[in-house]
Amino acid sequence: MDLEKVKQESARLSPWCHLATVGADGEPDVAPVHPAWEGNTIWIMTGSASVKAKNIAHQPKVAMHWQVTEAGDGVEVWGTAKVHTDLETKKRLWMGVFDYDLNAFSPGGPEGSPDMGFMSVKPERALYLKAYGMGGRETWKA
Repeated sequence: MDLEKVKQESARLSPWCHLATVGADGEPDVAPVHPAWEGNTIWIMTGSASVKAKNIAHQPKVAMHWQVTEAGDGVEVWGTAKVHTDLETKKRLWMGVFDYDLNAFSPGGPEGSPDMGFMSVKPERALYLKAYGMGGRETWKA
């Protein structure tokens, strides 16, 4: 499997996935997110002081799981995350990358939303399961 198939299958499964991070206390945390692919990078809008951002500052390794279909198909991606709060990145991502209106969550736009940022995830490996793995499994590694 190549990264293009990972992108295609994750998009086919759901616009939503679950992001797993680990906090400074060593405890895991899982949150639903609405990611967007830009090239070979996954982007997630997040609060700059959110639990996700705090966890990434402590431990940048993350796992993502796209919701399983009724047929049991699913995608998992593991990678390294970083939170970006610079205005240049916010302006670049604001229009044309996400399939929803970011203004609904940050009505101030990139310039007027200082507490908002974006998390990048650089995928390092992925797993695609068909029918919970009974229909096959494919893997990808960077």
